[in-house]
Amino acid sequence: MVSYEEVGPIAVSITDPAARMKYENFRENILSRDQVASLGAMHDLLKMERPIKEILSETVRNHAPYTHVPYHQRIDEGIVRFVNNDHCLLSASATLRLERYIPKKFAALPIAQTVWYVPIGLDIWNQLKGRMPGHYSRQVYDPEKYPDGPLPPEVHWRDEEPGAIKGTFDDALSEWLQLVERGNVTASYKQWLGMWEDRENRTRLLAETVFVGLIDVQDRLIFNRSFTTGHKSYRARAAVELGDSIGWENARHVIYATIPDLAVGPRWYSAYEAACQIMMYQLEDTAPKSSVSRTEKTDTDRRMFAQTQLLSDVEEESLIDMILHEEDTVFLGAITMFLKAGRSVRSILDAIQIASARIVLDVRDPNAFSMPQHGYEYTNTVAWFYDRFDHPHKTKLLYVAATFVNQTATLVRDMPDYNYEKHHSAPIDSSPQAHFVETPQGLRNCSSIEILRKLSQAMMNLDQDDSVACTQAYLESGAERTSLISTLAMGVAKQGNDPHNQEIGLCMLEDYERTSSMKREELLLACARHTAGHQKYGNSLELFGRHANAMDITVRAEGKTDKNKDEIEALLDDVDYFFADDNTLAS
Repeated sequence: MVSYEEVGPIAVSITDPAARMKYENFRENILSRDQVASLGAMHDLLKMERPIKEILSETVRNHAPYTHVPYHQRIDEGIVRFVNNDHCLLSASATLRLERYIPKKFAALPIAQTVWYVPIGLDIWNQLKGRMPGHYSRQVYDPEKYPDGPLPPEVHWRDEEPGAIKGTFDDALSEWLQLVERGNVTASYKQWLGMWEDRENRTRLLAETVFVGLIDVQDRLIFNRSFTTGHKSYRARAAVELGDSIGWENARHVIYATIPDLAVGPRWYSAYEAACQIMMYQLEDTAPKSSVSRTEKTDTDRRMFAQTQLLSDVEEESLIDMILHEEDTVFLGAITMFLKAGRSVRSILDAIQIASARIVLDVRDPNAFSMPQHGYEYTNTVAWFYDRFDHPHKTKLLYVAATFVNQTATLVRDMPDYNYEKHHSAPIDSSPQAHFVETPQGLRNCSSIEILRKLSQAMMNLDQDDSVACTQAYLESGAERTSLISTLAMGVAKQGNDPHNQEIGLCMLEDYERTSSMKREELLLACARHTAGHQKYGNSLELFGRHANAMDITVRAEGKTDKNKDEIEALLDDVDYFFADDNTLAS
């Protein structure tokens, strides 16, 4: 296996001299943190008919060495500070997944969002130290301190060569898990690279890679500012999706961008430890005789996933209510009871997702979406993991997901900075009716296409309530859903400067298509709420305007930013082509 450095700054498969020169220019612009120039180079590559996947792969290659951090936590003057997780790779994953939901003429908009973000997403560690500009240093970077210019992005973890693997693959995998848990970044990375050379076991390794991310979740959010929020699993998922898309033989840079971070501290396993204890003592046929008993392999997980009976409506609603309002012993016990009663693992996860969506629907303050949105993204990633991999510990993730969502509900309800009472006179209402607003009469008299236009406008104006009301009005109209999904997806794709705009709404659209829950339409309402409500930075529609202009796409109407409410260039695209009978949809 060749190293990242041996692969070089541009893929060897790109042989056209003009393309290589443009990719060199593209790389220079990204590392110079020049958003406009990077976007321009990307548009030039598109006009040269370079494939979107190729451009995306080269974007990841450019940022791979510069999106690690030495640690995800710092103590400054005695105060704990969280060091954010990389979103460059997550934006790339959203690019792959979002394209199928939007019209063909906007197929390059998701990658444009990625390219727009990457130059300001490099080297989060030094951004938060105030040593360089970027997305995370908006309030801490002082250019006057650097008369010679800002510091360049720093490589915190270098690439490595594969390590020698001893014993069986199972032995090697166990050793890797131990190295990750101990926080031995370099040794764990070399161990992973060594195991990757065993081609027959690559799927198992990828499954374990995502699993390691999924179990790294703490059990407490309130009065904490240092969170894992499931990001390691999102990063691992992104790597799998990118590797699958571009081909694993061409994905060494993707591996380098992902694997070292799994062992970077701090690491949290308390929620997963609780899940292990529940499974061992309440769901296994024979419980351990003591805490030091040898861990025995069983087929319990496989038996649980063989159960097909869905939760009834009453059961689902009761579980949702418990997750939103009760202590952990209550909702964790309910999950165990449902599993023992033969209920489907997937239907239990679907109920947890609806609970998470209702929390998003309860949020009004743009600054308060952070934990609710990550709780939802975690449930989406678990669902994807269930679909993508076979793994002997999948059932345990139900307990982690429910704990995560319960903590976000507590946070929104009780944390001063997330105070629900600032915007409401009553506590969180878990009933499905609570999240459906009274549809204005004016919307009831509108045609479906008129409602979609109003929805698109409301999302760009960052009007949460109108966005939800328009979504509900369309649902009540009985019109086909594909056009609504495409309109919501375009709202997701337009908002820039923060990949959360793409990630979270996309997750909800994906889950709407696959969930077993009869309450699935609440996911679309949550998508509308989040897209319009989540905190925006700067002119969040600037990228959309630049992209439309560069690609000669005609857009119309008006949108507003949340900072100063100034009117911006007409950016509401004609939604006529969103309708299902139109053949311009990307999928």
